[in-house]
Amino acid sequence: MSGRVPVLPPVLGSASPDPAAAHEADGGQVFPVPQGLIGLRLDVAASKMLGVSRSKAGQGVLDGTITLLSRPAQRSTRLEDGDILRLRLPDHTATAAPRVEQLDVLYEDEDIVVVNKPVGVAAHPSAGWTGPTVLDGLRQRGIRVSRLGAPGREGIVSRLDVGTSGVMLVCKSDLAYVEMRRQFSEHAVSKIYEAVCQGRLRQDKATIEAPIARDRGAASFRFTVSPIGKEAITHFDVIERFRLATHVRVNLETGRTHQIRVHFASIGHPLVGDPLYGADPALSARLGLERQWLQAMSLTFKHPRTHVWTTVTSRYAPDLDSALRILRDDRPAISSTAAA
Repeated sequence: MSGRVPVLPPVLGSASPDPAAAHEADGGQVFPVPQGLIGLRLDVAASKMLGVSRSKAGQGVLDGTITLLSRPAQRSTRLEDGDILRLRLPDHTATAAPRVEQLDVLYEDEDIVVVNKPVGVAAHPSAGWTGPTVLDGLRQRGIRVSRLGAPGREGIVSRLDVGTSGVMLVCKSDLAYVEMRRQFSEHAVSKIYEAVCQGRLRQDKATIEAPIARDRGAASFRFTVSPIGKEAITHFDVIERFRLATHVRVNLETGRTHQIRVHFASIGHPLVGDPLYGADPALSARLGLERQWLQAMSLTFKHPRTHVWTTVTSRYAPDLDSALRILRDDRPAISSTAAA
């Protein structure tokens, strides 16, 4: 049985850079303009490469941190084939960063590194977060990442929430950053998750299509289904049904913040272990969960240099694996007022 699930009221063009490697010159990083950015204004192209707003990129042109070696340029200058771009980027060096344990490297080459991010580790530094980050963990292991990207988020083209574990890709080369940023922004990367939601889903496979926006009325940082939100589409297939919950495989067509958590809560089946979106705390405690049962299982993408389709798969985090075993045992002691 498949279809679209009713939502309850809320509770690839080429942007690959020239194969020539970037290099340091005169206090900046120098490389040919990527083919996919030829014809764009300098400030627009720089914003795409650095992952910053157009206004910040424009300021970089004005203050001389973003220039063309081949000719004088202003913010409105259109890039041409053969232009050489120079970026004078600040060196963000991690100091006294918290040690990141159990950051398993699933795949690594000269362009990318893919890790199995543990729970409790953020993708990158952010306001108010003083805990460990993936970027810290990579630096501690001597892995250098691309310097492209917003300050503090260099090399990051996608991320996972602190409370979500699983596969996450970081770019080591500038070539990879530009190309993988394009693939993620054009939804050319297949992102497969697994989740366990409360209750028994009736449909074997379905699509949840409902826009998501920040819940401005909430006291905590959360999101909700809203007609004024951004488009969000989630596909799921049932893997296994338990007495109190359902194990699903999830394919994201879009990538909104908390998308899976919001969408499953919106159909009356919040993820187990996720009190922010309505999960039963008693069931979470019995399963030993202190966060939502959600794992980023795999990424499938075209390798930025070879263009060969590549899939990297993660393993269940220990707490999720343990909860799954308890559900399969279906111990009589477990009860849930939210079970369907």
